[in-house]
This record gives sequence, C-alpha cells and structure tokens, in this order.
Amino acid sequence: MAKSGRSPEPEGPARSPLLFLLVTVFVDMVGYGIVIPLLPFYITEYSPSALLVGSLGSLYAAMQFVGGPVLGGLSDRIGRRPVLLFCIFGTGIAYLVLGFADTLALVVLAIVLDGATGGNLATAQAYVADSTTPERRARGLGLIGAAFGLGLIAGPALGGLLSLYSLGAPAFVAAALALSNTVFGLFALPESLPRERRIRTPLLRLNPISQISGALRLPGIRTLLLVVFLLNLSFAGLINNFPLFSNARFGWDASANAFLFAAVGVCAVLTQGVLLGRLQPVFGEVRLLVGGLALLAASLCLLALAPQAWMLYPVTCTLAVGAGLAIPSVTALISTRVSGGEQGRLMGGIQAILSLAMIVGPAISGLAFDYLGVPAPYWIGGLLAALALLTVLLTLSSRREPARLPPEG
Repeated sequence: MAKSGRSPEPEGPARSPLLFLLVTVFVDMVGYGIVIPLLPFYITEYSPSALLVGSLGSLYAAMQFVGGPVLGGLSDRIGRRPVLLFCIFGTGIAYLVLGFADTLALVVLAIVLDGATGGNLATAQAYVADSTTPERRARGLGLIGAAFGLGLIAGPALGGLLSLYSLGAPAFVAAALALSNTVFGLFALPESLPRERRIRTPLLRLNPISQISGALRLPGIRTLLLVVFLLNLSFAGLINNFPLFSNARFGWDASANAFLFAAVGVCAVLTQGVLLGRLQPVFGEVRLLVGGLALLAASLCLLALAPQAWMLYPVTCTLAVGAGLAIPSVTALISTRVSGGEQGRLMGGIQAILSLAMIVGPAISGLAFDYLGVPAPYWIGGLLAALALLTVLLTLSSRREPARLPPEG
C-alpha cells in the first residue's frame, strides 16, 4: 500500500478507486449492452438497409476516432478523474436522447454524442496502468475486461426484458445507470496521476492521425498495433450486423438477440475474470494472444456456416473466449513498452486504432450483407483474424520475441 499521497503504484489501485473503475466499466457496458443489440431495430423502423445500420455504427466509431485520442491525451494533461466523469455523464445524456428519439435525426444525434464521450474505457485502462506494475498490468486489465463482460451479461438480458415493454425503456434505464454512476464517481474516485507525472501535450497534437502516426514511429509496438487493428476489424461489424444476420437466417427478434449477447458476456467474464489470471503467469501474453486469435478466426468461419439456431450459442461463446484472451494480452504487451507518463496518450492512440477499425468494419459488414449474402461478413472476419494471427507468427519467427515462460520448479 502506498505510504504517501501519491497513487498506489506497487500493488495496484486502492480498493475504492478500483471498485469505481469496475463499476464504471460495468455500468457503461450495461448501458451499451442494453441498447446495442436493439439499435438495429431502432434503425430499421426508418430503413431496412443493413448498410444504414452499419453506417451508423461507423458514425459512432468515427466520433470515438476523433474523441478518443483527445480524451486520452487530456487525461495525461489534467488527470484521469475529470475525464472519466465527463465521459460517463455524456453517455447518460446520449441515452436520454435515444430514449426520447422519434426521428432518425435524434437517433443519429444520440449516436454522435455517445461516440464523442466514449473514452471512458481507454481512460480506465490508463488509470490501471498508472497504478500497477508491469507484471500486474495484464491482471488489472483483465479485471477491467471482466467488468466489461459482466456488463454484457446484465445489459442484453435487461434490454431484452425491457424491450418487451417498449424500445424506449431500455435507453431510459441505461441513462439512469450512467447518470447515477456520475454522482457515485464525484464521491468515490480519487486521482491516479500525480501532477509531477502529467504531460502537457499541446491540444492540437491530440488528434487521431497524430496519435496513430506517432505510435507507428515506435518500432517496438508497430507490429502489435497492426495486430490490434486486424483483430478488432475482424469482428467490428458483428455487434451491429449480428441481429440482422440472426433475423435473416433464423427469424430471431430483439429479445432473442439480447439473450445471446448475455451468454457471450458470461463467457467474456469467465475468460477475463478467471481464465486470464490463471493462464497468463503460465503461458505469457504472447502465447495467449496466438491462441486467442486462432479461436477467433475459427469461430467466425463457423458462425458463417451455422445451419441451426442453437449452434450460435457455442460458436459465439468460443468467439468471446478468443477475443477475451487476445485483446488484454496485446494491450498489455503494448503498454509495457512505453513510459508511465504516456499511458493515457498511448491508450488514446489505441482507442483511435480501435475506432478506425470500427469505422471501416460495420460499413464493410453492411455492404457484404446487402450485396454478397448473409454469411459474407463472417467469412471476411475470419480471414482478417487469420491475417492477425499470421502477423503475430511472422513477427515471432523473425524477431524471436520470447513468450513469458512458466517458472522452473
């Protein structure tokens, strides 16, 4: 435990800050999980086009692409606490707008606002990086991932039940959760980044292009950033496109999709909250990344082939396990290669790369669904995940980067 007023570095975040971070990510993903499986049904009230659904998903990601690096760099400049609280509050307002939306324009406004203030996950990851040693960082990020998964359990299940009442009810509940968490944070969240470790990066440099180009100039993480992009691009269209896929192939409605997303959340929690913590000390991040990518590529291809509705559950849960192993592992590998004072800007840059994948991915999925056929987005996703796996394997063979081996004896 820290013995001064500085943030607790040796053992990890203090109990109450960690609790707030976990609650923040959980509540954010509850709201996200409540709304996202239903969003295609909001949009198809105005147009049945999968391309429109994908385009609005791309719009959300475009706002995160612009806002993520700014919020991440701003948290390096003024601290994590104010940025986290701002993001949570903005999310709550966005869900309120969506709940009241009775036109496509208001749906678009809600998506823009939610995307622009959607940097709380990256800032929460930077908070963990502030407060943990490199050896414990993957575990801390795994706990954040577990809260992420728990939100995806509760959110879709709650959204599926509330959607039986009306499409507006899930959004109002999500808004209430986010705004309540803002109040909680005002009292429960201390600052993790001491003033002497803050970096006053000029705000004009906090744009996604500068963040990405700056990160790409660092040879030690360049290939890993490519893997991050391919990994996330492989399933970027899944959340937006899956309700259309399941409806077209098996006739699933909003509640059926919501309960599947809840099952995926269970797998994400077990993977990042239980499996990751036990497997990481034994196999190391590199081997977990390779295994996760292999599972992800295989499950996306199997999803395209699934002939019966029940098969969607084991296949998507396998997909969740693969992603749950790969994403924290590659994030931890990257975070250990930069200085502590740049963690927020790094996470903002990673968020920009993720958002770039989420801009391109839903649009590709929508076009593929409309013009190449119902399973096309998943064949494309499987190919992209396989390319990410190939990139990792080629990097390992050329640079002989060591995996973390189990201790002898």
